Amino acid sequence: MLKDRNSSAIVAVSDIDRARVFYEEVLGLTLVPGQDEKEVLGFRTGDTRLTVYRSDFAGTNKANAVTWEMKGDLVETVKALKGRGVTFEHYPDMGLTLNGDIHEAGPARLVWFKDPDGNILHLVEGM
Repeated sequence: MLKDRNSSAIVAVSDIDRARVFYEEVLGLTLVPGQDEKEVLGFRTGDTRLTVYRSDFAGTNKANAVTWEMKGDLVETVKALKGRGVTFEHYPDMGLTLNGDIHEAGPARLVWFKDPDGNILHLVEGM
């Protein structure tokens, strides 16, 4: 039924203007033309779209909100994001090797960081 359908992520934020700056300027996402309503933003991300909307429940999710598949550029992306003020999460109890800000498990390399509302964003490579 849904196996041949595209999916997209949606993230709740408390301040739409602050979120726009973070997702556009820090993460470098492109706002989809016509997708900048008063309380909803749509960003292009690869072949899909990320919707960011204002909600009183922003930041209450304690699990991954969005995951991006990296294509051999995880180290460079982490360095660039760190240069833009992003702080990475470290999870020492997951049984992964932590190399700087990058968690490693065999060929898989993973990083987590949060947006200004505490939504957990995840980059993964080699899985």
